[in-house]
Amino acid sequence: MALTFPNRSRSYDTAYQRVRFLGYDGLIEVPFFIEAAALSNSGSNTISAEEDNLAAFDAARGRILDVARQVYSYGRKNMYVLTPADFERGN
Repeated sequence: MALTFPNRSRSYDTAYQRVRFLGYDGLIEVPFFIEAAALSNSGSNTISAEEDNLAAFDAARGRILDVARQVYSYGRKNMYVLTPADFERGN
């Protein structure tokens, strides 16, 4: 089956400064994270970091999901962490 993202929810992981979202390969839940550094260059540590990163995720959702599908196609893992480098690879 193809990787899909039917659930639009996402959350911010303050401890690791990344956004968590879920994909599905059939009935298998596939957790993804995207580092805050991949969302913006600001590196902000302000109180609004969570809101800023979630808004940046929402604004770039299509591109993020495309990159997530590409990274997922490289091989199966328990979870995936998208980094700035993933967005620079031939995209």
